[in-house]
Amino acid sequence: MPRGPQAKGILRENKMLHAAIELFLKNGYEKTTTASIARAAGMSPSSFFASFESKEALLLRLVQEMFRTQFSQTSALMPDKGDPVLLYSIETSLQIHITELSEPLRELYVAAYTLPSTAEYINVHTAKKLQQLFADYIPDATAKDFYELELASSGITRSFMARPCDVYFTIEAKLRRYLSCCLTLYHVPEGKQQEAITTILNMNLRTIAEHVIENTIARAEDGFEAAIHAKKP
Repeated sequence: MPRGPQAKGILRENKMLHAAIELFLKNGYEKTTTASIARAAGMSPSSFFASFESKEALLLRLVQEMFRTQFSQTSALMPDKGDPVLLYSIETSLQIHITELSEPLRELYVAAYTLPSTAEYINVHTAKKLQQLFADYIPDATAKDFYELELASSGITRSFMARPCDVYFTIEAKLRRYLSCCLTLYHVPEGKQQEAITTILNMNLRTIAEHVIENTIARAEDGFEAAIHAKKP
């Protein structure tokens, strides 16, 4: 296990990450400063930059963790390898549900889909999956094509995340319109779209969304504890 300076660096990084998650969930991304993250982690404001070069760099790390958590949750819902259209629909609908849990979460996800480094991570990571999921529907599309299509669908995703649900625009209406837009972009036939949308609307994705956030917090806490143990001889 790492010791010495390396262990101290891991410990500091995990403490910053854990503090940032708590502050992001409480105050949102914009109102949370690097100084407040450092203070919440029990360190001086300047200590933040010993772990991350910027708040955006910390958010990138958090986005990577959250994507791993939510995709593992999605895979657990699928029978065998599952239907790729349904898999895509669950993964993206889960993100929409997460942003409806609280306004700080909405702001956090919208920031992730907006800031250069986090948006590029999402686009590159997702484009690779899209090629696997929708190759049968767009057989002549190249990796470059799927990256460009992901730029379009991530823009759609960001717009739907940013618009809160209300009595006139319910979560059911949002998901119907959102999935219809994205699945049409990937040439999924209308009948197949409706089949996936019906399945999604019959799933309890809100509870799963809550578990994703709980697991993200738990992973940050586990990382913090692991770093403490790693520091000991």
